[in-house]
Amino acid sequence: MKPDKRLKIIIPSIVLLSGLAAAWSIIAYQPPMKQQTAPNAPPLVTIIRVEPQTLSLNIDTQGIVMPRTEIDLVPEVAGKIIYRHPDFFAGGFFALNELLLAIDPRDYDYAVAEAEARIAEARRLLISEEAQADQARSEWQALGNGKPTALAMREPQLAEARAKLKAAEADLAKARLKRSRCELRAPFAGRLRNTSVGLGQYVQAGEKLARIYSSDAAEIRLPLSTDQLGFVDLPLGISDGNAAKNTRVTLTADFAGTPQSWTGRIVRTEGAVDETNGQIYVVAEVLNPYSPKAQQTPLLVGLFVKASVQGKTQHQLYALPPNALNAAQEVLLVDDDLRLHIKKLDIIRNEPDRILIKNGLNAGDKVILSGIQVPVENMQVRIDDDMTPTTAGGQTP
Repeated sequence: MKPDKRLKIIIPSIVLLSGLAAAWSIIAYQPPMKQQTAPNAPPLVTIIRVEPQTLSLNIDTQGIVMPRTEIDLVPEVAGKIIYRHPDFFAGGFFALNELLLAIDPRDYDYAVAEAEARIAEARRLLISEEAQADQARSEWQALGNGKPTALAMREPQLAEARAKLKAAEADLAKARLKRSRCELRAPFAGRLRNTSVGLGQYVQAGEKLARIYSSDAAEIRLPLSTDQLGFVDLPLGISDGNAAKNTRVTLTADFAGTPQSWTGRIVRTEGAVDETNGQIYVVAEVLNPYSPKAQQTPLLVGLFVKASVQGKTQHQLYALPPNALNAAQEVLLVDDDLRLHIKKLDIIRNEPDRILIKNGLNAGDKVILSGIQVPVENMQVRIDDDMTPTTAGGQTP
């Protein structure tokens, strides 16, 4: 091989090997890289500052409007209907003692006349017996000797005549009573729920003709749990009946597409706990539910309503949003050194939009709302002042 050809092979090989050796030395002897760790900043949290409040803890419940008094209209005598009240239909109104129905009274007028005739006859017989008894006493005094017998003095005949007169008078009173029952009058002012009789119809005694209810007051039966009873001031035993009437109830319902409200009072509590649901029922009363009032719908019977029962006023309560507590009923607090603390609270009541706390907080405590994924006791935090809500203290009716 010629020298020129050898050089063409050797020189590139030397250059290649030199480059590989230099690259290996750079990799093998390079200084170690220093790892820099980013500083671990405390988490940024949103807080709320709490203040004690005075709250009236109302109880929310629901019920159906019912009349205070509701009865069946039933005749006590038989006969044909000859009169109907002009508003004798479902929903019709009537006043106290107003004539609702009248039954044909002619048969009962005849019975009254016959009873009066029997009284006249009984009186005639009594007068006749009294005259004969006087005559018998006179004859015995003139002709008799010794003590006369009762029969000789016509005492049994006189007693019989007097008894017949009393019986005839009783028959007349009974006939007049039946005659008075031909008129069915309203025992109270109210409305008709339904009717089942028409003009000219023959009815029997005891037959149901209509169902009527009073319009002076409406009642709503409201269920309360035994836990809720602690928030309202209701007498559960023997006490002044006026105590319950001081408890106010606000009723609400959507009627004809418009929210409506009515105000009533608790008038009584039922005397036993319902075995099926473990609740006790209180009865709210609304007076004059059909009286015309500006922009208010009458409180109709059968209407489903929501009720807010006035609760006891309690002091030194704290209201927190629902997201302020975890499942263990614990809250995260921030102290003045921006350290986190986990504290368990005494919850008095859970509501849809707030949680009420009785014990465990102090005025001005900073409660964390968000920003902590895994809380650790005494960990450092930062407060996002721009996102800190302002709480409202003082009294809430």
